[in-house]
Amino acid sequence: MPIHMAATVKLVNHCHQSLSSGNGNRLRRRVTASFNEATINDGDKRSNKSTRLAKSISNLLNLYIEKPSLNNLLQRNDWNAVAQAEAKLDLPTMSPKEDISRIWREIHGGSDWENLLDPLHPLLRREIIKYGEFAQATYDAFDFDSFSEYCGSCLFNRRKLFEKLGLGKHGYEVRRYIYAMSQYEIPRWLEKSYVADTWSKDSNWMGYVAVSDDVESKRIGRRDIVVAWRGTVLPSEWYGDMQQDLEPLGHGEAKVERGFLSIYKSKRVTTRYNKTSASDQVMEELKRLLKFYKEKGEQVSLTITGHSLGGALAKLNAYEASILFPTLPINVISFGSPRVGNIAFRDELHHKGVKTLRITIKQDLVPRMPGIVFNETLQKFDDLTGTLDWVYHHVGAELKLDARASPFLKRGSNFIGIHHPETYLHLVDGYVSTTSTFRTDAKRDVALVNKYCDMLVNELRIPPCWYQLSNKGLVSNEFGRWVRPKRENEDIPSPIGEEHSEL
Repeated sequence: MPIHMAATVKLVNHCHQSLSSGNGNRLRRRVTASFNEATINDGDKRSNKSTRLAKSISNLLNLYIEKPSLNNLLQRNDWNAVAQAEAKLDLPTMSPKEDISRIWREIHGGSDWENLLDPLHPLLRREIIKYGEFAQATYDAFDFDSFSEYCGSCLFNRRKLFEKLGLGKHGYEVRRYIYAMSQYEIPRWLEKSYVADTWSKDSNWMGYVAVSDDVESKRIGRRDIVVAWRGTVLPSEWYGDMQQDLEPLGHGEAKVERGFLSIYKSKRVTTRYNKTSASDQVMEELKRLLKFYKEKGEQVSLTITGHSLGGALAKLNAYEASILFPTLPINVISFGSPRVGNIAFRDELHHKGVKTLRITIKQDLVPRMPGIVFNETLQKFDDLTGTLDWVYHHVGAELKLDARASPFLKRGSNFIGIHHPETYLHLVDGYVSTTSTFRTDAKRDVALVNKYCDMLVNELRIPPCWYQLSNKGLVSNEFGRWVRPKRENEDIPSPIGEEHSEL
């Protein structure tokens, strides 16, 4: 894709009409025949359509050729990154909260974030980071330990989650955990745990539902329900992600990637948690919360967030919620999300009033998939091919960042580090506009970038992948033997204990 300075904002054109797959196939055959005929005939006899098609293909290929930036590829600032980092050690990591109650609809995407993204409005930046930290929490609290008997669950119960992760500052309370699975049968070596007798062979903790408290609700102008979805960390989920076939969603022309839909909709009567699907769990909780707060006469919004796979699940969640709650303001803020469905899926989300903001990094490969070649760029020659319902399309507005804009990040092709949510939050925190350098008064702790990767310049002396359990989770018992500690009873995943909280 072409290089833009620091960020690019794209609003999707929603005026295309969908065609049935049958008409699309017939149209593709006619276009192919015309193109072949023009190739055989003399160049002077080529049709205008074929010429336009050839130019469109050239333009499409040109999108994937890197070009030098006009400003020397986003030069690093002259100021010393180490000195800047040291100067912030005694400063708070966030500025005081400001009241957004009068403009919450604009911040929530009521006008598709028009004039708020370039330059990035400071109040919107704060909200993006808040929801990004909710998405990051789904990684920080996930039990990655393949030797743990609870591998694949959340380390803490929902009442302790935000306290343990330092997110109590945001003023939200977790009301329910979400569990998911994939319907695909996978080889034994793809299973998540080395321990045969694990807490669940099918379910994985995929996120949670939270609600703003009274103080935060007053600041933001409404009662905000948040659904946060975890991204891909387990091999079985990668297996699901790779099922790139588009599958019908409902009875219309909307189609979505089969693997994403499977994780969102799958259930199995023999498992402890997924007797109901992730979809069912979320929608049940949303119905309960909306009924409660609307009976109190409160204004309510729904914000769905997620990183990577979590961003894809967030869009599926928003689609379903928009059908069941047509008057509810629904907003999706995703980070590094792949494409999810076809143009009909995109259009249906738009017509249902769902507002979607995609935060992407130019060097991140995940937002280019699926559909690396056959994607929304084919709209350049819709007049020849018609609407292609088998082609993937991104959804909503885009805030595109550039990893080279930060003086704290290493240069090079660290595709894993670039994709991490903490890298995204770091770049959002420092982004001002497409024509500005990384802001020197960015608040977030730079060290967070290296939680799970090695992205920071060595001069900062922040060790890579530092976020881990002390001694890899082992503790010394009363006899001096190193053992794996037992979880507190309240933190052991239990189907009974995971019921929603009382309101």
